[in-house]
Amino acid sequence: MKKKLSVVISAYNEEKKIEDCLKSVAWADEIILVDNSSSDSTVMLAKKHNAKVFTQENNRMLNVNKNFGFTQAAGDWILNLDADERVSRELSIEIQKVISEEDDVTVGYWIPRKNIIFGKWIQNDMWWPDAQLRLFKKGKGRFPQQHVHEYLHADGPTKTLGGSMEHHNYETISQFLYKLDKIYTENEAENWLREKKAFSYIDALKLPAQDFLKTFFYQKGYKDGLHGLVLSMLQAFYTLVVFAKAWEKKGFFEENPKDFLPNLFSQFTKIALETKYWMMTVLVNSTNNPFKKIVFRILRKQIKKQLEKK
Repeated sequence: MKKKLSVVISAYNEEKKIEDCLKSVAWADEIILVDNSSSDSTVMLAKKHNAKVFTQENNRMLNVNKNFGFTQAAGDWILNLDADERVSRELSIEIQKVISEEDDVTVGYWIPRKNIIFGKWIQNDMWWPDAQLRLFKKGKGRFPQQHVHEYLHADGPTKTLGGSMEHHNYETISQFLYKLDKIYTENEAENWLREKKAFSYIDALKLPAQDFLKTFFYQKGYKDGLHGLVLSMLQAFYTLVVFAKAWEKKGFFEENPKDFLPNLFSQFTKIALETKYWMMTVLVNSTNNPFKKIVFRILRKQIKKQLEKK
């Protein structure tokens, strides 16, 4: 017996992107669009492509409406997509194959995702392969609904598909800043307050710097050149905004001890040393010259000793 697939999409004012998304899954047995009270042509375009439309309030916790969409699906399997995502032909063939095969164990599949940001496929570790759990048996998957950036949870074993989907992520800086302010950081700040017992002015400097070093060096953002540099700096700004909003929710408490500047200077010094450490690590890993590799390792070791004293 043929297994049926339902595609569930949650969208708000996505008239510019929804059609390409719908066209990429036109082969599915059913398409459900949960419209989050859009004021543009999203609903009209969805109906044009034979999607079943359900209108819900525009919940700031995005995954609430996604979970609602899952309950409306009639298929044996569900593929969850966002309006700015596209399913490749290779992936569509693979999905149809795996859901038709007899497998009583696997309940979900992770799908690699190509993030197209500012016109470029970003291939460093933070953004690729960026696997997302999106395909699952009906009744076996849901979002926890604890925060905005969360993975779908599957009730059972999962595997990873070979095909990928495209995520037409941020197209402009304004779009990045809008989503940062209106969608993501507000919720992140609330979660941060719930999870952290205390924070101080040092975190305003330390945490964004740590995020930059992680995305630019550890996750190899530098390999994407200017795109990687700007994205790493924007990620650091994102973290700063989360801190600032958490501070705001705490009533903009005053913190200006006598050692305010000395402590910040010490933190700046540590950040500079950590940057040098990561630079040496990149040079060690990228050079083919044995002599240079030895020199870079010696320099990195010296920097590490300085960091251990901080």
